[in-house]
Amino acid sequence: MSLAAQKIRLVMMLRQSGITDTAVLAAIERIPREAFVPATFVDQAYENRTLPIGRGQTLSQPEVVALMTQALELKPRHKVLEIGTGSGYQTAVLSRLARRIYTIERHKPLLKEAEARLVALRRHNIVTRHGDGSRGWKEQAPFDRIIVTAAASEVPTALVEQLAVGGVLVTPIGPERDDQELYRIVRTESGFEPTRLCTVRFVPLVAGAPPEEDFISGRERHRGAGAQ
Repeated sequence: MSLAAQKIRLVMMLRQSGITDTAVLAAIERIPREAFVPATFVDQAYENRTLPIGRGQTLSQPEVVALMTQALELKPRHKVLEIGTGSGYQTAVLSRLARRIYTIERHKPLLKEAEARLVALRRHNIVTRHGDGSRGWKEQAPFDRIIVTAAASEVPTALVEQLAVGGVLVTPIGPERDDQELYRIVRTESGFEPTRLCTVRFVPLVAGAPPEEDFISGRERHRGAGAQ
């Protein structure tokens, strides 16, 4: 089966699994997932499974990417913070749905690879940063939406505080090496309203930079200005 046919099969499966947002489905259909996986896994790019991308990190299964993106309820003018750039796949999907994406990755080699992929795909509304995602991006706050692609043991205070009133945070919460719960958290005038979505399993959200890498706090790369 060709990659194109596999992609069609995947989108149909996502519909059947409860992904009803047509904009989310269209974004997933337009982003070539095969461009974000190691060469040895290209034939599995449109399987509904997690794939390794190096540095102990993974590319989430498409169903989870779609579910988290749908839960954000993105609008074209939204400003979004993504914690955990990884391969750049989720970033690319978000970039088709919101005005500006700010994304942070603690592994510099992964970030450089993701940047190259995003440039090749002409995703020009993305700003990248190498740094500690658990701290968020205070200089750019508040954000309309925040998505976290790694699990913390509790809701990261620094992140919820960077949400605008009415903003939404989607994040997995739970222990490392065990099932976690995916939450949608809305910031209100008086506090926060959490809603449990489903059980997931993500790599842990780790503070700081990997010891083998040169951590440069605040260095970022800006990709351009137009809304997508």
